[in-house]
Amino acid sequence: MGDHSRYVILRDKNAALRKRATGEVLSEAAGGMPRVLAEAAGPQLGGGVGPLLPPGPELDSADLTANEAKDALRQNDVVGVVRAIPIALIAPRDMPADAAATDTWGIKVVRADVSPFTGAGVKVAVLDTGIDASHPAFAGMTLTQQDYTGEGNGDGNGHGTHCAGTIFGRDVDGQRIGVARGVTDAFIGKVLNSRGSGTSEMMFSALKRASEERVQVISMSLGFDFPGLVKYLVEQEDYPPDLATSVALEGFRTNLAMFNALMNMIRQQAVFDGGTVIVAASGNESRREIHPNYEVGASVPAVAEGCIAVGALQQGPAGLTIADFSNTNPDIAAPGVGVLSARAGGGLAALSGTSMACPHVAGVAALWWEAARGGVLPANASTVTLRMLASAALSGLAPGVQVADRGQGLAQAPVAPIS
Repeated sequence: MGDHSRYVILRDKNAALRKRATGEVLSEAAGGMPRVLAEAAGPQLGGGVGPLLPPGPELDSADLTANEAKDALRQNDVVGVVRAIPIALIAPRDMPADAAATDTWGIKVVRADVSPFTGAGVKVAVLDTGIDASHPAFAGMTLTQQDYTGEGNGDGNGHGTHCAGTIFGRDVDGQRIGVARGVTDAFIGKVLNSRGSGTSEMMFSALKRASEERVQVISMSLGFDFPGLVKYLVEQEDYPPDLATSVALEGFRTNLAMFNALMNMIRQQAVFDGGTVIVAASGNESRREIHPNYEVGASVPAVAEGCIAVGALQQGPAGLTIADFSNTNPDIAAPGVGVLSARAGGGLAALSGTSMACPHVAGVAALWWEAARGGVLPANASTVTLRMLASAALSGLAPGVQVADRGQGLAQAPVAPIS
């Protein structure tokens, strides 16, 4: 068994600063901020106009032994030290034979086609397999790309391109595919390679970068790969199966705690920049076609604190029903079967999965952000999240769709400013 493993170290510079600031007199010149905090504060917002932005979370990665990891955790500014674990694409599912694949029916059922909002002025992040930036669906957009996989920018899988197209894609050959096609600025974090694999280190780094990019919406159609970690430990590091399972469980638990800590630190920035709405696919592991009770709970990170977990809906003769594969206990639901969007390399393709439902909600969140900016309530992540969840519709759902399967209901685009 190897002595060294890859670890992720999360630091909160403010934690150490707060300790140093204890007992200090507040400085009027620092706007009421303890002097030591003010001195270390980050840049001002709006090009030097507005409040100082305190230091955000810091991430380091290193190959450490277990003892070295414990030592690192004793440092004053360290919030968490976790072993990096695999993450994996929430892979699309095969479409039912009668699934709609010739039009973007999801645009209509979330009401994006009748919303006066387009997502203009809202910045979105897509953490996925990258993007085909040359696709006509993204013409004229400012795409900031960052590769964390070592493959380089681009999308050798196609999943990220498809998801991005649903969120903000422009019309392709006269066919509308994007929910929020007024979005002009996006951060594309490539955290999954062409095989759909990555690590939690990549995801954490991309989340931090997205926060630094001041995005308002983050879309993630990925999950922690617990079986993949067990397999790696057994096959690559010669762990006995029982020990591999125990280590994987601990890695799963600690990485979830790390994710929650990072999300909490990002939320603390909301008082300065409004915060970020994080949308994640609930997962495709349920098998209702085998038995109605063959339901698997929403996966991590969708169920983590601060995320909006999205379930997938499909069309049926009596209305929208939950997709057989969609994991249970989402916060909200959206179209996820026979979703037509951009295909890497050009043209359009239809895919199914909660991965396809997630970008519908991310696009709707961008529309709600724009609506919030024209309303009377504070334009922040809390307002957008609460109004989006509260506006979810039950009309259009088939009789018998359970709350545990559809959450608050079908995501709906705003039709007026938030009042």
